[in-house]
Amino acid sequence: MAKIESRCGLLCSACGYREQMNCAGCVSISRPFWGESCPVKSCCEEKDLAHCGQCGDFPCALLRQFAYDENQGDGGERIRTCEMWKREA
Repeated sequence: MAKIESRCGLLCSACGYREQMNCAGCVSISRPFWGESCPVKSCCEEKDLAHCGQCGDFPCALLRQFAYDENQGDGGERIRTCEMWKREA
């Protein structure tokens, strides 16, 4: 079974800020270190989902916006990760 690292499919274990900011990952923290909230994290938690891949609207416009953001996106890698987590559940 896959270890869920984030709500959006981002691999926290590969994040350069994880140790620097003492971040336990969004599934384990109440507020992200980068701001007051994360809309993807909030959406999953409001729907009582472990990650976006469990949502009936997956992949929604919000997740696609994050995944393909010109400056901070990952070319859809987080979407593929959520798909993998969903298959391995």
